[in-house]
Amino acid sequence: MPRDYQPHKRLFWFLREGARIDLDDPPQADLLVQQVLTRGRLGDVRDLLKTLPWNRLRESIRRVNPFLPTEVRMFWEDFLAGHQ
Repeated sequence: MPRDYQPHKRLFWFLREGARIDLDDPPQADLLVQQVLTRGRLGDVRDLLKTLPWNRLRESIRRVNPFLPTEVRMFWEDFLAGHQ
């Protein structure tokens, strides 16, 4: 049974009302990670850290890394290097 997530409309204005994100589907999890890391607030990042298991979050960040703004990418590269 897939684990799903109800996205915050503030971050996912482009999804239809009531849409859910399947956290077991890597492309959908990547969408969540990329959107939170580029558009989210501190509370959104905290929620993300609680929502995805650490290993899956790390993998997803590595996949979306090329699409992140330089400053965001550098922060998360440093963060991941320090939390192996």
